Amino acid sequence: MSALGAASGGGEGINPTASIIGIVIIIAALAITAVMAAPALAAVIGVIIGGALIGFGVHFVPVGGAPAAMGQSPGIATGVAMLAAGAGLAGLFGGAWAAANPAFGIAIVIAAGAVGGGLMMAITCLMVNIVYIFGMGIPAASGKVAKDPITGDSQAEYKSQGTEGHGLPFVSYVGGVIGGLLGGAGGTLIYYELLQVYSAMLPAMFNASAEEILPIAVSLAGIFAVGMFLVNAVLAAYNITGTIEGPHDPKFKRFPRAVIGCAVASAVCGLFAVLIVVV
Repeated sequence: MSALGAASGGGEGINPTASIIGIVIIIAALAITAVMAAPALAAVIGVIIGGALIGFGVHFVPVGGAPAAMGQSPGIATGVAMLAAGAGLAGLFGGAWAAANPAFGIAIVIAAGAVGGGLMMAITCLMVNIVYIFGMGIPAASGKVAKDPITGDSQAEYKSQGTEGHGLPFVSYVGGVIGGLLGGAGGTLIYYELLQVYSAMLPAMFNASAEEILPIAVSLAGIFAVGMFLVNAVLAAYNITGTIEGPHDPKFKRFPRAVIGCAVASAVCGLFAVLIVVV
């Protein structure tokens, strides 16, 4: 079936039974953490919040897949998980830089991560539109709405016949930046919380000073943060099932399912991330 004519799988409804099971898993993960690693409980909560932010942010990112490469669908011509991971990694670099400065608190660290992810998406969206407009000679037009929800610009007369639209309309551009901000903030929050746990617990485990342990703590926190970002990005990608134009796309309404799923996955991953330093 053509990617242009294929119906989107799934819906935006939440499965009550699955949601209840997910909440039970989250509570169980927090309870285990409270019993076995009480000092790390706040960190696991932060990891859960970070994962939920990532899952929510991915739904803002305009992804067109292979059809976008041919100018037959709005969005960036790549996969959801790959694009989200790129924004998240850019955010993690900014957040890790800020976290290395003891004078910066958690708010500045998360803001640095958000700016890194948002800046990456802003540059990416800009270059994509330059290629579409000046390289392929096509205007940015959405196939999901009659007018851009932000600018009010009409879309139909700029959309080529037989396509779902093309390029990155303004609302998609803004959505991409918002998605980058949320993803960068979420990934950085996970990194920061795990870094605090490892920096506090590893010196006693290895009978070494905090300065000697710092490179190991940074490495572990970075590995787990990147891994959890990929987990959450893939979960959100499965929830989207294909392409999405941004916050104006009907698929955006599915985000509650992704937020719940990412929170559950992050709770389990966060539990294992802290147990390795206490068991």
